[in-house]
Amino acid sequence: MKMNMLQKQTMPTNIRDLVLFKQKKQDRMLRDLGLLTLRLSVGGLLVGHGSQKMFGWFKGPGLQGTAGWLESLGLKPGTAWATAASASELGGGLLTTLGFLHPIGPIGTMGAMIMATVKAHWGKPIWVSQGGAELPVTNMAAALALTLTGPGRFSLDNVLGIRLPRALIIAVAVIEAMMVAIGIMSRPTPAPETAKKEEPTPAQATSPEQTTV
Repeated sequence: MKMNMLQKQTMPTNIRDLVLFKQKKQDRMLRDLGLLTLRLSVGGLLVGHGSQKMFGWFKGPGLQGTAGWLESLGLKPGTAWATAASASELGGGLLTTLGFLHPIGPIGTMGAMIMATVKAHWGKPIWVSQGGAELPVTNMAAALALTLTGPGRFSLDNVLGIRLPRALIIAVAVIEAMMVAIGIMSRPTPAPETAKKEEPTPAQATSPEQTTV
């Protein structure tokens, strides 16, 4: 709106162009600061969450505890799935925080959050207070927004001039989608059927009325 008003105002062309340039520069700066804030908050928290699963930091379950939990959800072998889940959160969060090798970080984050939503929170009310997928859905939305917009100026990719080939990004997305699909289709092993009830012994089969005195 401000830019349109400035364009309509009668002023020397060079002054108007200078004002519009400064306005655009300010808008880009605010956009990049917003992206940095989003990356630091979402990515940083995911790094901590992944380190809970991988190393047991911040009172987390560690790799062994995560493996046991994932096996109860049908993801076997548990250690392999626990390593993949931890790496997706820890690695994806770290790459997102740094703005490095974009968009591999947000793609890894989305994969981990989709798995969490379907395997751990599905069928529950959305709110986290009721065991729902409120936080994974929020993280997915943030990761998707970063995937679409890019990491912004304050990122390692921008500093180092890195731009991943589109073919590599597509390959990473396809591999991530395949792993998510395999995980979603995995089901817990059914509990063994209870053994058939043993035949009653003669003493058990005899009713009190049939007992002789």
